[in-house]
Amino acid sequence: MSKTFESSSELNSDYSLTEQQISSYQENGHVYLKNVASKEEIAEYEPIITDWVLKLNYHDKPVSERDTYGKAFIQIGNLWEKSEACRRFTLARRFGKIAAELMGVDGVRIYHDQALFKEPGGGHTPWHQDQIYWPLDTSNTITMWMPLVPIPQEVGTMTFANGTHKLGYVNKQEISDESHKTLAQYIEAKQFPTVNYGAMSVGDATFHAGWTMHCAPGNPTDNMRKVMTIIYVADGTRIAEPDSKARESDLRSWLPGCKPGDLAASPLNPLVYSNKI
Repeated sequence: MSKTFESSSELNSDYSLTEQQISSYQENGHVYLKNVASKEEIAEYEPIITDWVLKLNYHDKPVSERDTYGKAFIQIGNLWEKSEACRRFTLARRFGKIAAELMGVDGVRIYHDQALFKEPGGGHTPWHQDQIYWPLDTSNTITMWMPLVPIPQEVGTMTFANGTHKLGYVNKQEISDESHKTLAQYIEAKQFPTVNYGAMSVGDATFHAGWTMHCAPGNPTDNMRKVMTIIYVADGTRIAEPDSKARESDLRSWLPGCKPGDLAASPLNPLVYSNKI
């Protein structure tokens, strides 16, 4: 652990959701919320998260020489294990309570966090469904996607396909050129409306369901697009039998020591909110 982190914000105060926001999420599979964290709060955490991302960046080739997935972002998981500050951010009660209330469940555990930093000149993030990677026997999963820097229109945020979270598996293609083509054709053929929330401010957030189809544009600017994401799963969820190499890998990485049928509650999956406590 790093040295003691002095913070004026524990990120534990409540964020009040409206019934319309909850119903919109449940109908469409995504929602955009303003000021989930204040600019002052993010100003405390952003430099520390950025420092860890750059320290742990595994890319050893220029963006132009990577494959589509590699061009999309620097992806660093479970930062909450690295420092006290990252731990406070990822395990924040405020964020977990929002996730639980949007899904309509009693409590949530962390599946894992991910910093997703799209470099200057970084490529697009292809259409995909997150949950093809997750060996979880539930549809009650949700990801918070929060900018740590302002995201202008020209950089762009995610585009979501409304209602696709209700479909479950559509195909098992991992994030790739193939997933982008296949799902784009599917969305167009089925005439699912798509939504992009445009520019986003520091501390705003989108929340989307694990099965919601989504993509993101590339970064044509000279500035790093810094985003922190946290994936939540409903407390009480059990682990599904992995049916792909991706899910076998996730089981080892994010649910260590667990096996199919067990509760998704390893030491890496702490309970961050429960309305019963």
